Amino acid sequence: MNHPSNDAQSKKLTGKEVAKHNSRESCWVIIHGRAYDVTEFLPEHPGGPKIILNYAGKDATEEYEPIHPPDTLEKYLDKSKHLGEVAMDTVKKEQKEEDPDEEARQERIKRMPILEQCYNLMDFEAVARKVMKKTAWAYYSSGADDEITMRENHSAFHKIWFRPRILEDVEKVDFSTTMLGTKVDIPFYVTATALGKLGNPEGEVILTRGAKKHNVIQMIPTLASCSFDEIMDAAEGDQVQWLQLYVNKNRDITKRIVQHAEKRGCKGLFITVDAPQLGRREKDMRSKFSDVGSNVQSTGGDNVDRSQGAARAISSFIDPSLSWKDIPWFLSITKMPILLKGVQRVEDVIRAIEVGVHGVVLSNHGGRQLDFARSGIEVLAEVMPVLRERGWQDRIEIYIDGGVRRATDIIKALCLGAKGVGIGRPFLYAMSTYGLPGVDRAMQLLKDEMEMNMRLIGCSSVGDLNPTLVDTRGLSLHSTIVPSDTLGLSVYDPLIGPKEKSIKVDPKAKL
Repeated sequence: MNHPSNDAQSKKLTGKEVAKHNSRESCWVIIHGRAYDVTEFLPEHPGGPKIILNYAGKDATEEYEPIHPPDTLEKYLDKSKHLGEVAMDTVKKEQKEEDPDEEARQERIKRMPILEQCYNLMDFEAVARKVMKKTAWAYYSSGADDEITMRENHSAFHKIWFRPRILEDVEKVDFSTTMLGTKVDIPFYVTATALGKLGNPEGEVILTRGAKKHNVIQMIPTLASCSFDEIMDAAEGDQVQWLQLYVNKNRDITKRIVQHAEKRGCKGLFITVDAPQLGRREKDMRSKFSDVGSNVQSTGGDNVDRSQGAARAISSFIDPSLSWKDIPWFLSITKMPILLKGVQRVEDVIRAIEVGVHGVVLSNHGGRQLDFARSGIEVLAEVMPVLRERGWQDRIEIYIDGGVRRATDIIKALCLGAKGVGIGRPFLYAMSTYGLPGVDRAMQLLKDEMEMNMRLIGCSSVGDLNPTLVDTRGLSLHSTIVPSDTLGLSVYDPLIGPKEKSIKVDPKAKL
């Protein structure tokens, strides 16, 4: 009598068979218990062939998973290269070198503060800096060049002061609003951030669950670790999600992504317009340097610039030729509202209105693209008076992102005319340190702050917020002295210079 399970087991590839294919001429890798022939793909891999060759003939799942959505191989590798299941009990386990940094990190994790000790969004960042893996922290926290813009995004809010109203009835405070027609409980959304699994093995679906609990919108990133459908499937009931889009050079692929998103029920398309090329994120670059290894020459080397690390590896498809002439095409392929994400000056907001898009996000990509790009809140203060002058303030929905860490930041943006704000990194840090409970607490902290500060400014609803409640004179000069921000300074990870080589000493060597 045949035993199907034994037959199936006998048909599986063995670790020994896979291990033979460990060169440029024949390169197989194991991902999630299945073998793939990636030989022909080596020259095309955006991160260069070297990173794949490090895992030739081996199990590459751990390296692969955080930076590739689970459907990547199904979509992009020809089915003839899918070689079948591997009997994982026959695969040789790689002996990892002891990493003193990792051992120290595990000790810090044991001493992590309890969640209730996080009283504000900066606290999550402070914990994350200590307990996240070095490469993940570097990827999330890095900004472009000297990181001036990244820090200015936060400090720009400190140049705006309140002019509170007194003796207003603020017993009942309602800070709900609508964004692209969707009612939300508080005027922020979870903005798109790449590679959620670098911080938490569950990835972006944790943010989906947090957004549901607090009735806010999640913007799904093109470069998520989870697949688009996984994130959509994690939504419950009538939960609303938007799509952030990096435009592919192949417009057929772009069209397919957009129309699939619309079919799945996405309620907004946010086209990223500030990233025709990736900025230089040197903190991230330095953390990747050790991954190149010392044996580049032994495999013949390669000329691929790995300096952008994970970011470069997942974004080489982005089209730098994207221009205003493409907008009518986007308007023709979807009924979703279309917004331009990454607008940085008033002239382009006016042009966006003229071409018929439904909104803009005033954003500099979290300070990760052009250093010395102005903060979203400063651009907002420039844009709204011009639109009001033309009577255009209601023709378009305007959002900002970058540096929002307090409910007072949200209130300042709404006073100046924004419909809402996007928040990204703080939720990544909360997710990376405490998982869903962390995201839940971070969002609740913002709600608690929002209620308190709406009362203190003398407003009982979002409709009461207006420009007379803020003093923006400090924004007009970049040399304005900003109050020292001790929380921000304590969590900011300063840029560092090159490190000396570490020299391993052989204890057996004769003195």
